[in-house]
Amino acid sequence: MKQLFSVETNSEMQTMLVGEKMALTVGKGVVITLTGDLGAGKTHFVKGFAKGLGFDGTVTSPTFTLLNIYQGGKYPIYHFDMYRLSSLEEANELGFEEYFDLKSLDGISIVEWPENVQGLINCPHINVNIKKLDENRRKIIVGSEVS
Repeated sequence: MKQLFSVETNSEMQTMLVGEKMALTVGKGVVITLTGDLGAGKTHFVKGFAKGLGFDGTVTSPTFTLLNIYQGGKYPIYHFDMYRLSSLEEANELGFEEYFDLKSLDGISIVEWPENVQGLINCPHINVNIKKLDENRRKIIVGSEVS
């Protein structure tokens, strides 16, 4: 991974603001992976990102539905949570690979827990790693990856 930048935040609102500002820098046809421990702030980052694209609806973690689609902003956002999946085969059975084809992707795919489906994302993408430093502080490391 090539590190692009890192930043520390001191609240959920600041983590959301990082997502919001990052959304202003990307266009459609982008894949973003989010890594970090449970409760690190991945979904708060997505809330801010969606706001940055002009989405004003509710953003929730798709832990049980696996995929939430947010429309109404500048681009559709495909928000995945792969926490409950245990293999690439499970993701392929669900037909998720189409969301990682940069040639046809009409929005932005954001994937929480991509490590659970190793091999699914075979395109250049942005990785956002969120490290929990303490109850409120987070270190957000953004990098680019070529799979």
